[in-house]
Amino acid sequence: MDRMRLSLALLLVVLVAAGLASLSCSNAKQESTTAAPAAADPVERGRYLTTVMSCNDCHTPGYFYGAPDTTRRLSGSDVGWTGPWGVVHARNLTPDSTGIGAWTEEQIIRTLRTGNTPDGRQLAPIMPWMNFSQLNDDDAKAIVAYLKSLPPIHHVNLPVIPPGQKLTGNNILFPPPPAWDAQNLPAPPTR
Repeated sequence: MDRMRLSLALLLVVLVAAGLASLSCSNAKQESTTAAPAAADPVERGRYLTTVMSCNDCHTPGYFYGAPDTTRRLSGSDVGWTGPWGVVHARNLTPDSTGIGAWTEEQIIRTLRTGNTPDGRQLAPIMPWMNFSQLNDDDAKAIVAYLKSLPPIHHVNLPVIPPGQKLTGNNILFPPPPAWDAQNLPAPPTR
């Protein structure tokens, strides 16, 4: 029980720190986005959407440490998200071959809306694709236009670590769900 409390306390500390870092970083290092850009410029609209949808939080290196590296915006992170799904890492979303460079507009939009990558993998539960499934066509296309406009950054993502395997690197741990949250959850995947 003490181990679970410690895990929950650590998770709470990480989430609070990430929230504070996000607030301080938004004032110090990011451009002001007081209003949504006009729909006439899809790249700017896509930049706005990826900002308010918090894509940078996980996919930009340094974000959780209070110093997002905007020269490597959306190029992925080596911080692992650990839960019943194993360990996953925020992927490279730049148009490099190690990112989404070979993905078509349709494949990116389908991934945003269904949570399934072009090769058939399901995104980890921590990726909020269920929210993104509600994007209208113009907004989905604007996100694609923005992602494709980023400088390609070569960053080979760390592999998924299946459940039960030895953890390596820096990880944010999601403990097993408490009884209330677990009532109607499917069984964790086995790999």
